[in-house]
Amino acid sequence: MAEALVSVQIIPKTANGEDSIPFVDEAIKIIEQAGVKYQVNPLETTLEGDLAELLSVIEKMNQRMHELECPSVISQVKIYSRKDHEASMGELTKKYR
Repeated sequence: MAEALVSVQIIPKTANGEDSIPFVDEAIKIIEQAGVKYQVNPLETTLEGDLAELLSVIEKMNQRMHELECPSVISQVKIYSRKDHEASMGELTKKYR
């Protein structure tokens, strides 16, 4: 059962003013490698699972940006968690589907 949803928008500053999309693609690879449930949306990506694990994934995304020589990174994060009920993308959006 998923306890949290975490949405993240990663905004890397590139060293030489390059397009940031290839860097965002690298961040999404980190999510894929983590094996967590996720959904890429136009302005952010939502992850579903254990909160501590999801925050660790975000930390790895930021580390990857620095490995790629980004001088700075902004990560905008939103967290939704439930103690008494599953927190899932499907549950929160089912009335719109």
